[in-house]
Amino acid sequence: MNILVTGGAGFIGSHIVDAYLAEGHRVVVLDNLSTGKREQVHPDAVFYDRDLIDPAVEDIFKQEKFDAVNHHAAQISVTQSVADPAFDAEINILGSIKLLKLATSYRVRKFIFASTGGALYGKQNSYPADEEHPKHPMSPYGIAKLTVERYLDYFQDNYKLQSAVLRYSNVYGPRQDPHGEAGVVAIFCRQLLQDQPPVIFGDGEQTRDFVSVFDVVAANLKALVENFQGTYNVGTGEETSVNTVASFLIEASGKSLAPKNDPPRMGEQLRSCIDYGKFKRDHGWQPAQSLKQGLKDTFDFFANRHPMEANRE
Repeated sequence: MNILVTGGAGFIGSHIVDAYLAEGHRVVVLDNLSTGKREQVHPDAVFYDRDLIDPAVEDIFKQEKFDAVNHHAAQISVTQSVADPAFDAEINILGSIKLLKLATSYRVRKFIFASTGGALYGKQNSYPADEEHPKHPMSPYGIAKLTVERYLDYFQDNYKLQSAVLRYSNVYGPRQDPHGEAGVVAIFCRQLLQDQPPVIFGDGEQTRDFVSVFDVVAANLKALVENFQGTYNVGTGEETSVNTVASFLIEASGKSLAPKNDPPRMGEQLRSCIDYGKFKRDHGWQPAQSLKQGLKDTFDFFANRHPMEANRE
């Protein structure tokens, strides 16, 4: 297949590019490098440095004739979305609509969209939340993801664009940056490598569902199959406290540093966890990476990078 991966220079997208190439697909990356890194793009991928809203993106569709689009380009900071909702909407909503229009105009068969679990369900009524759980996004970022999901329904119903929505929990792993939903892992790694204590906001008992980027990649491989469509949670179904994450990373670092507690952040969601049972039943996907080993691998990745590069994370 000829596949476009938007955001393919970023944390999750670059791993997906690697996996698609390993499966023998041709991959084109579209990324403006605002948060992605050029060096993370596999040398066998075709690379375009473009914004989603750049009119020249249509020329790429016209020239490349894609079979599938995997859409990971986004404004990924929840905090930034709160500070500037209009900018978040321009990238995450309007940019996605433009991509959907191009996909239908140039007869793309499959559209895979990276959505969110925790930010979409918001304050949950039950744990873990399945795909039918009420949606109560508490940030413009979550609102934008839900909006694009609705547009995907529209384009599928009216233009027969086969779409797959993957709602991620908190993704962590090598190449992670500190700005996404699971950015705390990258932040703790950076602090420990600088011999600073991990800074925890509040009491640290707030929980998240931390899923390895390699399990997310496996989900994106399954989503590429011809008849795969629908909405699926991609998580572990387990709640893990921020205190536990800090403890595992301190152990991985081998350093004698105790976490430091700062005042809690206003409006922070206290619990988040999503149910992957539907994905397992329908397509056999389930998480394989243990959190403790995954966090150690992530710390080792940052530790083995050039010190100045690690300090810029």
